[in-house]
Amino acid sequence: MNAVIVGGGICGLSLALNLHERAIACDVYERAPQVLELGVGITLLPHAMREFTALGGDQALIAAGIENVESCFFNRFGQLIYKEPRGKLAGYSYPEIGIHRGRLHRILYEAACDRVGRDHIHTDHFCTGVEQDDSGATLFFTTSAGATRPPVRADVVIACDGINSVVRKQFYPSEEVAFAGINTWRGVTRRKPILTGRSYMRVGSIVTGKMVIYPIVDDIDGDGRQLINWMAEIKRDSFDKNDWNKPGDRADFLPIYQDWRFDWLDVAAMIRDADQILEYPMVDRDPVGRWTFGRITLAGDAAHPMYPRGSNGAAQAAIDARTLADLLARQGDPRAALTAYEAARREVTAKIVRTNREQPPDFINIKVEELVGDRPFDNLDEYITQDELRALSEQYKRVAGFAVTA
Repeated sequence: MNAVIVGGGICGLSLALNLHERAIACDVYERAPQVLELGVGITLLPHAMREFTALGGDQALIAAGIENVESCFFNRFGQLIYKEPRGKLAGYSYPEIGIHRGRLHRILYEAACDRVGRDHIHTDHFCTGVEQDDSGATLFFTTSAGATRPPVRADVVIACDGINSVVRKQFYPSEEVAFAGINTWRGVTRRKPILTGRSYMRVGSIVTGKMVIYPIVDDIDGDGRQLINWMAEIKRDSFDKNDWNKPGDRADFLPIYQDWRFDWLDVAAMIRDADQILEYPMVDRDPVGRWTFGRITLAGDAAHPMYPRGSNGAAQAAIDARTLADLLARQGDPRAALTAYEAARREVTAKIVRTNREQPPDFINIKVEELVGDRPFDNLDEYITQDELRALSEQYKRVAGFAVTA
């Protein structure tokens, strides 16, 4: 069997490594001319680390990132609402790691080049379409400059080419991304550690302004400072959408956070001191009723793009990769394997997509803001108990598949 993977991101490289572990030949075709350490931060939850540990990447990821020990929820006045231990401190067998997305990508890329073979990882290949017949599938590519490349034949094709997947669009040509008016700005800032230096923080809500903050690189400058990843999220009445392709302008959102000066963090100063700011719209796609079309299937963000809430995108992509590789190794007919993979994963991920829209982890912040009336509180227990907040947190973990009991 020969599998072709369209897209050399987290999902595509994880799939290549999983297929190689099961002695299934594969080639990865990535549109970018070269692999660079781009982007900002990402959190690898315990179920993501379970998958990467099975691929032998845990030590490299732990060394490149920071292990989270707690998750803290604050209102926009800096008051602690709720906190809980994370990773191994919460009883998991695997840690929770904050890491630069570019470092994660580089680790997976180097592992794939080393094991699968550098000659099987093809860059500067933009997929323009796929055709199939009874004996296989044919993929068509161009270079980034638009020059036509020779077609490629495969037994199966797995589209791992992200939320704007060319392959998915072939089967859903009129589909649009779903945008509900939430825009985000993501940045990284070098500064001294916040709280424990291993804390994941959610502050405020998308209604009045929200920040997600966590460290991704320790001792970035040899002087004890960390590289802090942060994301600002704002829901507005207008439906003007941020642009994926340009740097963010702090003037567009800093006024909302100008007075966020707490005894444990000056949020406005952190934004002003950022090394880099990127802007993104918060988008996903409505779950679809079918991923698999004969010898072609979708995986990762090409299959189930979800809001970047709950740190679940990378985990679900890695689970897709392992599930699909297992089924391709067991099934004699690759088309039957793709159908079984869809049956195992489609509805599970659809539930997460819907939950990330309706009741994500920061629903705790929204709930408290509603109960208290968006003002400082004296005694939160008069409005909601810690046990009730814990139940909200555990409910998301169960849906997302990373409750300790799962």
